Amino acid sequence: MSNYKIETKCIQGGYQPKNGEPRVLPIYQSTTYKYDSSEHLGDLFDLKVPGHMYTRISNPTVAAVEEKIASLEGGIGAMCTSSGQAANMLAILNIAQSGDNFISVSEIYGGTVNLFAVTLKKMGIAVRFIKPGMTEQETDALFDERTRAVFGETLANPALEVLDIEKYAALAHKHGVPLIVDNTFPTPVLCRPFEYGADIVTHSTTKYMDGHASVVGGVIVDSGNFDWSAGNRYPELTEPDESYHGVVYTRDFGKLAYITKARVQLLRDIGATPTPMAAFLLNLGLETLHLRIVRHSENALKVAQYLEQNDKIAWVNYPGLESNSQFALAKKYLSGGASGVISFGIKGGRDAAVKFMDSLKLAAIVVHVADARTCVLHPASTTHRQLTDEQLEAAGIGSDLVRMSVGIENAEDIISDIEQALSQI
Repeated sequence: MSNYKIETKCIQGGYQPKNGEPRVLPIYQSTTYKYDSSEHLGDLFDLKVPGHMYTRISNPTVAAVEEKIASLEGGIGAMCTSSGQAANMLAILNIAQSGDNFISVSEIYGGTVNLFAVTLKKMGIAVRFIKPGMTEQETDALFDERTRAVFGETLANPALEVLDIEKYAALAHKHGVPLIVDNTFPTPVLCRPFEYGADIVTHSTTKYMDGHASVVGGVIVDSGNFDWSAGNRYPELTEPDESYHGVVYTRDFGKLAYITKARVQLLRDIGATPTPMAAFLLNLGLETLHLRIVRHSENALKVAQYLEQNDKIAWVNYPGLESNSQFALAKKYLSGGASGVISFGIKGGRDAAVKFMDSLKLAAIVVHVADARTCVLHPASTTHRQLTDEQLEAAGIGSDLVRMSVGIENAEDIISDIEQALSQI
């Protein structure tokens, strides 16, 4: 499938039925597999031959989806997980241990901030945040001999900052570490970070890849481009793994070292495994991803342009707007649109924002983004309602902020719903 365009890969990648086999990817709803000899099973557990040992580690349905996503991103291998949070956690744990650290840009999803700054900290792995306005000297000072990676989001949730991938790839490689990019919002249809120097890509497949709010999931994709042997920085990959009779991942698996270790060691031990049914549902979403993400982007731009001209709106943040500070980066990295998530402020603050949301009829109030239906969230009165207006401002969440995930309904209907809700203020 490597020679086909991404639209074709979305539909036909991963699963290739043979003569007389099911046309649609089957659900291999089995935890276990049968073998003709104990020797063959032993070879599987020694990683000498390919195949499925146990569904906690791999499964035919899941494997087909992994192959499709790797192809979409231009990687050499992928590993699906039970959630996007699991994907980001395993991406770091695969190359870091207690006493190590990694660098992250500060404009990332709040749940990931907590994962990095709280949970991984308890495991002895420290995160060091690159904050806006830092000089090159200040950024370089964050690195030391125990730094293992740089992390960022292609399009930050919910800040909607566009990551300058080439800049951060150069920074990471200057210090001998990989760049890990969460590409959830753009998806590989709008951006393929490997083409700009990223080494590892993660996704919350719960969002646009699934596209229907039906199943939680995540994935890690390996570019195969990073040299894990250089600099003696990654003993996890370059020294014998005694849990597999001394296998050395870089020696025995070459470019597949990173993703192989993630699967046979971390997925085996931690068990953050997607179910075959979850993979089947994800594949259904992937088959229309190339159509949906473009429509999401087109609709979001129309909504953002409408809001920008409405006198009841204080401000609008959408990278697809020419007036947006991120527009140049969006044009560089996001081909075909800037995804479907926008944020905006309503004049009148918290009370006006709540009144607006309660007056919506088409758009639903949900704690989610990036599915086919338009939805909204007012963080100040829901997920962050315990904070004062002053605390919200300090956290970058104004009391007037509304986050809208624009769906693939008719754009005129979405705008009409917004208009009638604004008229209630």
